[in-house]
Amino acid sequence: MSDRLFIFDTTLRDGEQVPGCQLNTVEKIQVAKQLEQLGVDVIEAGFPISSPGDFNSVIEISKAVTWPTICALTRAVEKDIDVAAESLKYAKHKRIHTGIGTSDSHIKYKFNSNREEIIERAVAAVKYAKKYVEDVEFYAEDAGRTDNEYLARVVEAVIKAGATVVNIPDTTGYCLPEDYGNKIKYLVEHVDNIDKAVISTHCHNDLGMATANTFSGVVNGARQVEVTVNGIGERAGNTSLEEIAMILKCHKNLGIETNINTTKIYPTSRMVSSLMNMPVQPNKAIVGRNAFAHSSGIHQDGVLKNADTYEIMNPKDVGLDDNSIVLTARSGRAALKYRLGVLGVKIDNEEKLDKIYQNFLKLADKKKEINDDDILMLAGADRAEAHAVKLDFLQVTTGMGVKSVASIGLDISGQKFEEASTGNGPVDAAIKALKKIIQKQMVLKEFTIQAISKGSDDIGKVHMQVEYNGIMYYGFGANTDIVTASVEAYIDCINKFKN
Repeated sequence: MSDRLFIFDTTLRDGEQVPGCQLNTVEKIQVAKQLEQLGVDVIEAGFPISSPGDFNSVIEISKAVTWPTICALTRAVEKDIDVAAESLKYAKHKRIHTGIGTSDSHIKYKFNSNREEIIERAVAAVKYAKKYVEDVEFYAEDAGRTDNEYLARVVEAVIKAGATVVNIPDTTGYCLPEDYGNKIKYLVEHVDNIDKAVISTHCHNDLGMATANTFSGVVNGARQVEVTVNGIGERAGNTSLEEIAMILKCHKNLGIETNINTTKIYPTSRMVSSLMNMPVQPNKAIVGRNAFAHSSGIHQDGVLKNADTYEIMNPKDVGLDDNSIVLTARSGRAALKYRLGVLGVKIDNEEKLDKIYQNFLKLADKKKEINDDDILMLAGADRAEAHAVKLDFLQVTTGMGVKSVASIGLDISGQKFEEASTGNGPVDAAIKALKKIIQKQMVLKEFTIQAISKGSDDIGKVHMQVEYNGIMYYGFGANTDIVTASVEAYIDCINKFKN
C-alpha cells in the first residue's frame, strides 16, 4: 500500500455551496492558482450542469492551472456527464466525479428504487464517463449510513466498470471515527479488486467529527482525502485541509506523506476567508487567530522557556511570519505589496496597486495598525466598483434620548439620489432612508456584526441576508464605521437582486 496521500480539494465546489460564499470566475481562478501553489493534487472545480457559471468556471480553471487534476462533479445521468466532459476539454489532467446514493434512505426516498437497480445505474454512469476520460471517480452518496456488505458490492461493481477512485462519503456527518474507519477496512478486506482503485474519504462535520473520521479512514487504507480550506462547506462544513495536512506533518511516524507545502496554508486560508466573506473562527485549529496565542500565565511561562512545552507546531510551518512587517500610515507601497504577496494576493497592475494603496492610507489614518484581514478586505474592495448601486454619502445623528436620523446619498448607474429618515437606532434609520430610494419589497432576515477584535478603531464586518421576491441574497460590508458597513452590506444584497 502506498504511503502517499492524495489531497482532493473541493473548496470551489462543496465549499462554495455555503450561502453567501459564491465566487465569480475571476475569484475562482485566483483560488485555484493558490491551491496549485499549496500543492493539492486534485481541484474539484464545479458542478458544470448546475449553471452556466459553474460550467465556465471549470473551463477557465482548466486553462489557468498546470499540474493538478481538474475534476467536475456529475450525477449518474448521461447529460450531466456530457456537460462535464465538455467543460474539461482544456484540462491537462481531467477527472469526472460521478455517483449515486447507496443508503436505504436514499434508495427508497430519493430514487424510489431498489438496490439492484442502483448498482446498474452506478455501473452505467462509470462506463459512460469512461468513454470521455480515463480517470473516473465514483461517489457512493451517504455511504456512511450504507451497510458495509451492500457498499462493498457497489464498490466492486464500479471498479470493474472502470472507476479509478471510489469515494466513501459520510454525507450527513453521522459516523463515529471507529465506525467509519471500520467501513474503510471492510472494503479493503472484502472487495476483491480494491487494489485497482484508490479509496477516498469525504466527511462532513455535522457532529464535529469530520477530521477524526477522515483520519480514521486514512489509517485504515484510504489514500485520498476530500477536504476544503478552513473546513467550509454545506451545513457544518467539511474536513479541513489544513488539519489533515498538519496532523500528518506532526505525526511523521505514520509514514504517510502529502504534497502540501504547509507554509502556504495560512495565506490560502486568509485568501479564501476574504474572497468568500467567511470569517475564520478565532479558535479554529491551525489557522484561527488564537491557534498560536497563549494567554494563560502558566502557558506563557512555559512557552517563553521552551516553545515545545505548549506548541506542537512551529507557526512558520503553516506560513505565519513571527517577524511580519507592521503596516501603518507611514508604510509605503512596497511594504503593502509584500504583505499582499505573503497573503497570496499578487498585484501586477500598478494602477490597481495604487488604488489599493490610496484606500490603505485612508484606513491607516483611522487605525493605528493594519492587520491581514484589513489588507485582504482592501484588496477585494475593487469588486464593488462595477456595482450599479453605490453609497455616495451617509450622515447619521443618534444618541441617548433623541431619535436617530439618517441622510443617505446613492449613485445608481451614474444618477444621484438623496433621502432621509428616522428610525429605531442609526442602522434602522439608515436602512429606512435607503429603502425610500430603492422602492422594492425587501425584508432583512439576518444581520450579523463580526470581527471587531482589537479595539474601538478596528474594522467592523457586517453580514446581511435580505429576502426579495422569495429569494435570499447575502451581502457583506466592512468599515471602521459600523453603520456604514451595515448600509454597504445591504447595498451589496441589492446589487445581487435578480429582477
